[in-house]
Amino acid sequence: MPISPPRAWAEIDLSALRENLRSAREAAGCEVMAVVKAGAYGHGLEEIAKVLASEQIAFFGVANVGEARRIADAGVETRIYLLGATWAEERPEIVARGWTPCISALDEARHFNDLAFMRGVRLKVHLSVDIGMGRGGFVADQLPEVIDELGGLPNLDIEGIGAHLPSADENEAQTHEQIAKYMAVLHSIGGPERFRWRHLCNSAGLLGYGQGDCNLTRPGLMLYGISPLPGHPVQLKNVMSLKSRVTLIRTLPAGHGVSYGSAFVTTKPTRVATIGIGYGDGYPRHVSGNGAEAFIRGRRFPLLGRVTMDQLMVDVSDSDVEEGDEVEMFGENIRVDEVAAKAGTIAWEILTGITPRVVRVYA
Repeated sequence: MPISPPRAWAEIDLSALRENLRSAREAAGCEVMAVVKAGAYGHGLEEIAKVLASEQIAFFGVANVGEARRIADAGVETRIYLLGATWAEERPEIVARGWTPCISALDEARHFNDLAFMRGVRLKVHLSVDIGMGRGGFVADQLPEVIDELGGLPNLDIEGIGAHLPSADENEAQTHEQIAKYMAVLHSIGGPERFRWRHLCNSAGLLGYGQGDCNLTRPGLMLYGISPLPGHPVQLKNVMSLKSRVTLIRTLPAGHGVSYGSAFVTTKPTRVATIGIGYGDGYPRHVSGNGAEAFIRGRRFPLLGRVTMDQLMVDVSDSDVEEGDEVEMFGENIRVDEVAAKAGTIAWEILTGITPRVVRVYA
């Protein structure tokens, strides 16, 4: 049987991914934990993990045990770090697999210690410090009060300590205060020499602030080619290009509505191309009416009306666009952060929202 080409696909440039990793390493000057949660920000978890593992990174950062399992089951041997707090039912697998959790509470630490004792192992763990995110970790001022008890748990190897910067891309003064708080806590419980790994910076922190006493950094967004600090001199390469095809071209008369609700009505005869992609593929509906464009045959063309689940419409008047033409929705010519801005959201959400029916093509 014949196999049709995809209507919507995402081209993933693996050489750009490697180059962005090199840029992160050079900017940070220390070891890297590559953040690959949420399907490697929509790029494909297993494929991206295999490529980054070949670059000899120190850790992968994941959100949950499901992501950790997928990486491990793909045969990747790079250490796996769980970025957030775990709950009791997840911990036996973490200990059995030798993954590295972050510890946010004494009860969590005690449970991990008991599980490690039962398996006859000493589990490597990192302490998580809450310096303002409010999502997990020991509150910074409280960690010194419990550090001795944590250190007395014989089946835990507390090899690392980390925190998260919640505003590094938007509040410089607050970020400097939080970095200072982290460093003060670190020195109050034994200093850098007590911990094999010290980590704090996400992509924005890496690009905008020094590493201080840290020797591990956690880039996420910048690996995929987007800077969280617009205008930063580090040049990143676009990794994902979201593409589709022209499926139909018609000329609509003046006064004709386009898409649901007739939010757009033609004022003159208009050559309209239908594109085979919509919010069901992850292209955001909220760009509707906000000046979004598609790139076809070397030109930008404006979207008309509302983005629908499976299709959208573009004004291709005065052009030679034809049925079957390739369409870039974002990529080299239309940046994903531009699309995010028109949708009133952030690039992270756009990338992680590209749905499974969009074929990933790796090159």
